[in-house]
Amino acid sequence: MKPVDPDRLLQDYERDGVVIVREFFSPDEVAAVRAELDRYIREDLADKPPDAATREADGVTVRNLWRLEQHNPALRRLAERDDIRTLVAPLVGGDPVLAAVETFNKPARIGSGVPYHQDNAYFCQSPPDMLTVWVAIDPVTEANGPVYYVNGSHREGVLPTKPSGVRGNSIGLAFPPDTPLSAQRCALLAPGDASIHHCNTVHHSAPNTTEVPRLGFLLVFRGRHTRTDPSLKATYQAAASANPPA
Repeated sequence: MKPVDPDRLLQDYERDGVVIVREFFSPDEVAAVRAELDRYIREDLADKPPDAATREADGVTVRNLWRLEQHNPALRRLAERDDIRTLVAPLVGGDPVLAAVETFNKPARIGSGVPYHQDNAYFCQSPPDMLTVWVAIDPVTEANGPVYYVNGSHREGVLPTKPSGVRGNSIGLAFPPDTPLSAQRCALLAPGDASIHHCNTVHHSAPNTTEVPRLGFLLVFRGRHTRTDPSLKATYQAAASANPPA
């Protein structure tokens, strides 16, 4: 991992709710993650529970891989590396606990979009000291479905939600933000770069209609002190049951 100023990182994260870390993974690490994900889909996924993946509208192509921290020991070990835990610990306000390892595959031509949402609608944690490290395995361009973040939106707390009807992203915001797209932060990333966002930061992405895939590898951490909020959990479960896997 490229050296990062931890004080500046924390300052920017607290202000914006999202930061970019260049060269979070080396080219060799990116290649290793890609190879392991390809192997897992090819050799292991068919034997996993139905909630281990969400597929695109064709019913075949993988949209998301879920619960890799349970299903893939190699990727779990990668997520729990000491340098990653040290980086995120100040951002979650304490001892970081690995909560999830996932992918957002966004395949070429058919990669579906993600509605405006906050991750804590799914994570349901209080206090909201939880984040996602979103690592680019493919180049992320303006054309192939980059993630857009609304800077500072994490300070607004949990916003009203509604079921989105989108498998893999079943809960969206009831009211899209007023911030125009031109004023939002577009996370353009080279392979190995990462964006790190707070669980209450509003974000979304468009479909990928290009010939270039946009694979993202996600590591989710919470502070050990957080607890599940029953009301948020009930809302999530209702939406998830309507669009499994959520």
